[in-house]
Amino acid sequence: MSKIRVGIIGTGGISHFHMHGYLAQSDNCEVVAACDINEPKLKAFGEQYGITKLYTDYNEMLAKENLDAVSVTTWNSVHCPATVAALNAGANVLCEKPMAMNTQEALQMEEAAKKNGKVLQIGFVRRYGMDAHAAKDFIDSGAAGDIYFANVSYLRRNGCPGGWFGDKRYSGGGPLIDLGVHVMDLARYLAGRPKPVAAYGVTFRNISATDDDGTPKAWTIDTSGGEFERNVEDFATGFIRFDNGFVMHVSASFTLNIKQDHGDVEIFGTKAGIKLGAPSEYYTSDGKNGVLDDEKYNKPSGFNDIFDYQVAHFIDCVKNGTPCIAPAEDGVALMRMIDAIYESARTGKEAIIEY
Repeated sequence: MSKIRVGIIGTGGISHFHMHGYLAQSDNCEVVAACDINEPKLKAFGEQYGITKLYTDYNEMLAKENLDAVSVTTWNSVHCPATVAALNAGANVLCEKPMAMNTQEALQMEEAAKKNGKVLQIGFVRRYGMDAHAAKDFIDSGAAGDIYFANVSYLRRNGCPGGWFGDKRYSGGGPLIDLGVHVMDLARYLAGRPKPVAAYGVTFRNISATDDDGTPKAWTIDTSGGEFERNVEDFATGFIRFDNGFVMHVSASFTLNIKQDHGDVEIFGTKAGIKLGAPSEYYTSDGKNGVLDDEKYNKPSGFNDIFDYQVAHFIDCVKNGTPCIAPAEDGVALMRMIDAIYESARTGKEAIIEY
């Protein structure tokens, strides 16, 4: 097979991490085209990476460039239409997280992938970290016993990216859908990908409100590329129940009165508990605590590194038919979880997840 022809839809910040991954796979692929509605940003992206085929309409790019693969790295509201268009044009897709704005859109994307027989990989990049590999091997070996609870968080003291991230029309929500998705997915993945059945959640907009004179409190506001509203939650928390009895507690914030930013993924089984990190550790009831990471996980696991591993897996799936470890169905499951927490927060009641 000749080099895989790749296109990028959306040239914002996260697209550069995808590009880093594709450049690391230059023997197997080449990014030949890019698209963004912001023409100055698009031109700068093209100049930086030597891409000459530049488009402001992804449908035009898909029609003209005969692409084998596409990264969708737009704001969230474009994930569904751009992904479906790419799949229908015969391209395989690596779509950034969250998969979509809601479950309905995610299901449309999954169906398009099935109909066209193409790979739809969701950008659950935490799955490629060495801590995730170590924890998965430990759990799969049976050393943790039956997994029954996870406590996960992604908390920022003052870290809303601003711009479209704070506008529900473009983002679909706040820190839950932007940050919580990472740790929610990782915990469910390590627990064996059980089926979510219900959730209870609450959201708050306490610190990100404005003063009486309209001055924003505590958020970095960026209106570049458009006039954006600021109407998402600043903190969300909730519980999710799964069909096998597993329960997950999640918390996520853009703004919270804590000492410093931090995030935790803790998985608890009948034989041992695990806390992911550098290094990942395990704890048992008989006091036999230890470190999961051994020499085979002694690989770089920085932000660029895990994106490189993610893109390498995507190219492997496209080129060699390797089964995808972050398929569309897992993105759908995450959207069901997020939708249920937001619905519960809206109603004040438990939200049952319908299938």
